[in-house]
Amino acid sequence: MGNEALLIIDMSNDFIHDNGGLTVGGKGQSVVSNIVSLANSFLSEGKEVVVCMDSHEKEDSHFELWPVHNVKGTWGQELYGDLYHWYEENKTHELVSYVPKPEYDAFFQTNLEELLKVRNVETVHLSGVCTDICDFLTAYGAYARGFKTVAHRSCMATFTAHHDVFLEQMQTIFKTEVR
Repeated sequence: MGNEALLIIDMSNDFIHDNGGLTVGGKGQSVVSNIVSLANSFLSEGKEVVVCMDSHEKEDSHFELWPVHNVKGTWGQELYGDLYHWYEENKTHELVSYVPKPEYDAFFQTNLEELLKVRNVETVHLSGVCTDICDFLTAYGAYARGFKTVAHRSCMATFTAHHDVFLEQMQTIFKTEVR
């Protein structure tokens, strides 16, 4: 499979906490321990883990469509719960990176592609929220740049009823392996 990286997408307080600005709530909270376990597994196997985090200015045009969320430097943009603690414990590890992102696709206008290519990553594993928005579009971004993709069903969630539909779409359109 070549070198692999786990992407942890948008697992912030604003997307996961009950009081978050654009929360998935319980569905997102239920996947946190699965993501922490997967991240620990990746590190123990010498594989990359990249936190990809929605990052907006106070007056971002996203807020014309969505409620205010993930404003740079706020509590809402911090990783949620046990993921926050996991990151604090591991952020200096050479295999852990943090990539702020301005759009849904974690590759768009970020250094993610370069980071992965420098480390010879061939396969990108997806986790986080939302399955039908940022996860789906990041799967496309990875696919369009020549990466193989793996979506971890038990490590992803969304606030709509389209979780499984979009996993099937990833599998069909982007040749994503769904586990």
